[in-house]
Amino acid sequence: MVKKVSKLPFQDTPEKARQLQAVIAQYRGDPSQLMTAMQKAQLIYGYLPYEVQVRIADGMDIPLERVYGVSTFYAQFALSPAGQYSVSVCLGTACYVKGAQAVLDRLTELLGIAPGECTEDGVFSLDACRCIGACGLAPVMMINDDVYGNLTPEQIAPILEKYRQA
Repeated sequence: MVKKVSKLPFQDTPEKARQLQAVIAQYRGDPSQLMTAMQKAQLIYGYLPYEVQVRIADGMDIPLERVYGVSTFYAQFALSPAGQYSVSVCLGTACYVKGAQAVLDRLTELLGIAPGECTEDGVFSLDACRCIGACGLAPVMMINDDVYGNLTPEQIAPILEKYRQA
């Protein structure tokens, strides 16, 4: 799966910038600590936007291409912020055969985002995964820790509305 880069503008704070600078200073001169620095940066920001990757690269004197390569290779790194409600649709075999793609298509239509993206208001992020472990309820999606099974595209709008009103 290709990781989507956030279309949302990067929003920094002086406190987060100070925390990132402290992380970079801690690992400056030791390129073997790149992943550790990136993990700590992601803890600060919740994801690794381009601007943060540039600061890490510059501060650790590592080519930006290497930082970007690590951030896109490892699943633990996110290039887009997570929404308040993280929506994940299972596209494993059982779910796919029972119509999960239609559920994902409906979510994409209603939210106006593709998998790997976050809505502009930061309320929802959307992802597809390979298995949630609830094959008997296929097709399945999760919103944060809530599991929804035996879904049809027609059920999606009312489910999303419940979270919008929360």
